[in-house]
Amino acid sequence: MTGSLVRPLLYLDVDGPLIPFGAGPYPPGDDADPLLARIDPALGPRLAALPCVLVWATTWGAEVNECVAPRLGLPELPLVAWPEPSDAVGRGGVHWKTPALVAHAAGRPFVWVDDEITGADRDWVAARHPGRALLHRVDPGRGLGAADFTALWAWLRSA
Repeated sequence: MTGSLVRPLLYLDVDGPLIPFGAGPYPPGDDADPLLARIDPALGPRLAALPCVLVWATTWGAEVNECVAPRLGLPELPLVAWPEPSDAVGRGGVHWKTPALVAHAAGRPFVWVDDEITGADRDWVAARHPGRALLHRVDPGRGLGAADFTALWAWLRSA
């Protein structure tokens, strides 16, 4: 398969991008996890429409496909397996997820959507990932919004 036929990966975090931590207002929670009520179901179709392969990049584990995906109307998605905690310590300001995502991407173009991305992560990826990459930081107070989708579409179209 040539590089032009490979769809970019989109690594998606939950807490912050999909579950915002701002002041709200939010609907009252009725589940064991009241934060799930903060998920905007309208994000699901917008995510599904992106020309990429969606992959969960969250510490929710398998629960993300049981609790979050259905609220968004998404099918079960692949999930990044994280390293053991002792191997997951960030070094030099690099987020502990960054090396695992680069390894998972294995050279494929990717987008990482998270609320904890810094310049150190961007520098680390630029130095170690041979493919194109967009590390897109979402404001955790607002969550994933229109401006974020504009940036994602622009990058994915240029891929």
